[in-house]
Amino acid sequence: MMGGKQVTSGSGDGNETLRNGDHPGGEGAVALERLNKNLLRIDGLTKRLVTALASRRRSDPGLTGPGTELYAKAMAAYWTEMANNPGKLIERQVGYWGQALRHAIEAQTALTSGKPVPASDDQPTDRRFANPLWQEHPYYNFLKQQYQISASAIRDTVRELGGLDAADKKRVEFFSQQIVDLFAPTNFLATNPEAMQRAVETEGESLVKGLENLVRDIEANRGDWLVTLSDPDAFKVGGNIATTEGSVVYRDRLFELIQYAPTTEKVRATPIVLFPPWINKFYILDLKPQNSLIKWIVDQGYTLFVVSWVNPEHEHADVTLSDYVEGGFLEAMETVKTITGESQVNAVGYCIAGTTLSATLALLARRGDRSVKSATFFTTLADFEDPGEMGVFLDEDFVSGIERESAAKGYLDKFFMGRTFSYLRSNDLVYGPAIKSYMLGEAPPAFDLLHWNGDGTNLPGPMVTEYLRRLCIRNELATTGFDLLEQKGLTLDDIDVPLCAIAAETDHIAHWPGAWRSLQKMGSENKTFILSQSGHIAGIVNPPSKKKYGHYVNGSDAESPEDWLAAAAFNEGSWWPRWETWLRPRSGEEVAARAPGGNGYDPIEPAPGSYVLPRAS
Repeated sequence: MMGGKQVTSGSGDGNETLRNGDHPGGEGAVALERLNKNLLRIDGLTKRLVTALASRRRSDPGLTGPGTELYAKAMAAYWTEMANNPGKLIERQVGYWGQALRHAIEAQTALTSGKPVPASDDQPTDRRFANPLWQEHPYYNFLKQQYQISASAIRDTVRELGGLDAADKKRVEFFSQQIVDLFAPTNFLATNPEAMQRAVETEGESLVKGLENLVRDIEANRGDWLVTLSDPDAFKVGGNIATTEGSVVYRDRLFELIQYAPTTEKVRATPIVLFPPWINKFYILDLKPQNSLIKWIVDQGYTLFVVSWVNPEHEHADVTLSDYVEGGFLEAMETVKTITGESQVNAVGYCIAGTTLSATLALLARRGDRSVKSATFFTTLADFEDPGEMGVFLDEDFVSGIERESAAKGYLDKFFMGRTFSYLRSNDLVYGPAIKSYMLGEAPPAFDLLHWNGDGTNLPGPMVTEYLRRLCIRNELATTGFDLLEQKGLTLDDIDVPLCAIAAETDHIAHWPGAWRSLQKMGSENKTFILSQSGHIAGIVNPPSKKKYGHYVNGSDAESPEDWLAAAAFNEGSWWPRWETWLRPRSGEEVAARAPGGNGYDPIEPAPGSYVLPRAS
């Protein structure tokens, strides 16, 4: 076409007309040239992919899935049920085959009727199938419905399986669902209409970009696969995130201590020392000024210290949980007391640091040490009788795999824990992003929270196995007693300081009923529980200015977390101001604002320090 008209060949007879798209120099030729170039790029990328896969690191098989014992138990339970109640299994199979066959016949009838329309679709809504083609195109709708019918049958069969204890039952359900999610038709190019459509529209360019993204991810993870969730070049720690003004005032082999610069003329006398989890980096609480809890606390008139944990490597192969308590928690508290000249601190622990803070508080109480005036827990489990969704990984096979892996290297590489947490929300954090990146060829978004999520840390081998075995699996701190340093049999009941615990309603790592039960087991008489809406991160990083997520409070006693929530009052907006109201009377009188450092501790370097930054190769 030229200007909307046909052009003729050189004969001029008008019978040998060609559209410009068919002309050797027209759009068709250009498209063909682009396609050929893309095929050449695919060839080069494929060679890189093979090289990257060949360099895959060896890792313990216990880190990739449950041990064979779990599958043996599930199979034994299935055969026992088949022997004892064959009618139930036959009924279930007949129901599945009947539904699948009925749908197949409806689809076939629709196709042969001359009107290619999808069969009736009464399957539940699933956002993985949001593209209209899953509903409108007969082929893709058939795939979708057959998958959903099969997935439902598998879930029902596993859910009704008897002969397993509660923990094994939960693990079988979780790992079977992982298989079901893996085989969704959305995850494969040939059965994903959006990916196929994008490939045609771009002459294969989307697939080339997708392969580039895949090769990049596998090379970055040394032969293993973990999808990149955020644009790796969009954020710089200390540049456009983690920018609250402060100074590193102390450093040792385990942590840097950051003291933040005051923004008010007066501050409360009692300083706050905040312990973030060392499985991730502290700047989740300081992503940008408008959602920084660190900046907000400083702006309320408090002297705030934050621990920035080291990212362990070979030289930390001897570090135990006791080292984190003695050389981390206790050392940080003593340093803060010396710098400020105060005899007490208000302590805050987030997630795994909250669990360890619980053990530290029990230790201090047993010693008669009153260094902590009050303690706050963010999304913390200290009683692991019911560990929630994370419980599927808290078993001997998984922990033994971690122990063997970390014993060989001295530390557990951040890759493994990052992958583990991602699979707790596999459709959101694994398959969904993989489809966008690899099949649609999209660049990962510039999202600060996801950037932080991908910036994990290693874990010292002795520490992580001790934490998982003793505190999680054996639940010693909440039951028989936990030996720590020179003290024997520490329990949650030893804790006697005023406590405030903030949990998150949809938290999949530290589920809120477990956080509520953990607080109830602590011996303190003064205990406050706040339940924020949203999850493990958004429930905590919830600034008042956003007015996004509310929170629940209940000042009365309750027998269970369900009873507590049923009688709780809902409040619009962030829990931050409510916590500050709780903290203020436990923070002393106002004194002149404190510049970072003092009493022999001079500022070493500006915040956010060095430990939070990537290590040089």
